[in-house]
Amino acid sequence: MLKVGITGGIGSGKSIICKLFALLGVPVFDADATAKMVMATDKELIKELMNVFGSDVYFKDGALNRGYLAATVFNDVNQLTLLNSIVHPATFRAYDTWADTHKNSAYVVKEAALLFETEAHKRNNINIMVSAPENIRIQRAMLRDGSTEEQVRERMQHQLPEQIKVQRADYVIYNTEQELIIPQVLALHQQFSSK
Repeated sequence: MLKVGITGGIGSGKSIICKLFALLGVPVFDADATAKMVMATDKELIKELMNVFGSDVYFKDGALNRGYLAATVFNDVNQLTLLNSIVHPATFRAYDTWADTHKNSAYVVKEAALLFETEAHKRNNINIMVSAPENIRIQRAMLRDGSTEEQVRERMQHQLPEQIKVQRADYVIYNTEQELIIPQVLALHQQFSSK
């Protein structure tokens, strides 16, 4: 079974690409959604987050206090790095368990915003970058989230620059609004299914 990672900057359309692979019957793992899930369910992780960031990181009912955590980490690179170093291993474990349940598939896809930043790309056989021009990505993110351009640019600062991800990827899907994405996905699907 091939393990295929898919990443892309904010607004690149990586989730759309992953939905296309899912429509083709390919199992897709959403690393970002899983990270949120393990932060709410993994008792060992919860204990570690409380030890590091304080008991205010969770509400009395046990729900993650996302506002508190965001305020604590997103303006402090060291705190964000610390958070990632705690959460990512739990997400990797969840992925390994998930992938094992799909071992009879020709390939599986892991969607992750921070694929290269977390070194998760090293755990895959193939890595795909979904690329789009910055102005298009900003517009998409503003429409999707109701964010301002400044907020989107601030979030982009936490990701590797687009050109570095393109250089590190094995394949690039161009989602530029001038190129059709379905033929690009179908060509990769055909290639990965026959390996």
